[in-house]
Amino acid sequence: MSDFLAYANARAQYASLGVDTDAAIRTLAGVPVALHCWQGDDVRGFDGDPAAPLTGGIQTTGNFPGRARTPEELMADIDLALRLCPGTKKINLHASYAVFDETNGGWVDRDKLEPKHFAKWVEFCKARGLGCDFNPTFFSHPKCDPLTLSSPNPETRRFWIEHGKACIRISNYLAEELGQPCVMNIWTGDGLKDIPADRMGPRRRYREAIDEILSEPYDFNLVKPCVESKVFGIGVEAYTVGSAEFALSYAAMHSDKCIPLLDNGHYHPTEVVSDKIPALLAFFPEIALHITRGVRWDSDHVVLFDDETKEIAKEIVRCGGLDGHVHIALDYFDASINRIFAWVTGFRNVQKALLFALLQPTAHMQALQDAGRFTELMLCAEQMKTMPFSAVWAQYCAAQGVPAEDGAWFAAIEAYERGVLVKRV
Repeated sequence: MSDFLAYANARAQYASLGVDTDAAIRTLAGVPVALHCWQGDDVRGFDGDPAAPLTGGIQTTGNFPGRARTPEELMADIDLALRLCPGTKKINLHASYAVFDETNGGWVDRDKLEPKHFAKWVEFCKARGLGCDFNPTFFSHPKCDPLTLSSPNPETRRFWIEHGKACIRISNYLAEELGQPCVMNIWTGDGLKDIPADRMGPRRRYREAIDEILSEPYDFNLVKPCVESKVFGIGVEAYTVGSAEFALSYAAMHSDKCIPLLDNGHYHPTEVVSDKIPALLAFFPEIALHITRGVRWDSDHVVLFDDETKEIAKEIVRCGGLDGHVHIALDYFDASINRIFAWVTGFRNVQKALLFALLQPTAHMQALQDAGRFTELMLCAEQMKTMPFSAVWAQYCAAQGVPAEDGAWFAAIEAYERGVLVKRV
């Protein structure tokens, strides 16, 4: 069957259930998803010793050849990933990816970062019509003692507060230059390896530090500061300062100037972010997501087209999140496989999940639930699993000018690996 006939057949089948596939494709095409820069170089950045170990609960495993070592290499790798992904894209940067050269005075420490150190990224985004999100980098630095914003050392805290304030200014610059809101995420790996004697003190200092960071002037329409939690990290197994309760409470108490961020790898394995999305949207006008894949106790695996990714997408769609209420970004890093493949696979799977969600007869299923017709609701949900989704996905990819079949885009990555990546040593 030709692609045209396959899509015509799929469109008719979905229409019989009240679903407009053309409308779903149009809607998805305008949904921005942020591609994270740190997958391309194993979270190394450009502001420190490339041989130094990662700290703050960050760990990348694997030694696949071709890690990006310079801004130019990273941008080239991102370019290939962007060409193979459908939809509207943004870039997500960490502060450690500042570009230092003779035009901006060279290297400065993180507390002295300025917008000019990200001018090259602005040029990159403008040339490709991209927005840009941003993250302060509160890890992998000599001034982690090992705590940052919650440190009992005033000098340490001051350094990291100034870093956070600098990142507010940089985020405002990115938003103004690119004409799109910049989501700025505050996350630290602050915590302790063993049972603490004082759980309250670090959290009070953390709260006061974030207060001071957010005292830096910014336009909340342009800059969207977030607070992100984590259940625990490597080296902080017993106590995490920025727990789920802390981060959510902070966002709730300061909803006029920041929003909560949910990372679906940062909770207990039995918790699901798909259920948290509608709970938070009942109170917050906006939330942010880092979509990843947790495996047992760890997060940051490449996103798959799996059940929880589908459920996250369904809740975004059901709750009206595509109208700007939910800011979507990716967050994972895997050095055991081709890094560009990891980028493309995760991005395309988020797109697949969103399209799958847009193709659900949501209003009909909600009416069945409200009427207590649970047998028919289950029947409908099961029917949707065998609908001709792949034909609609192929139509969407064709409209976006990218290959639909995995083998077609993977061939481009293999060629790039042979011609570029294996030559990096």
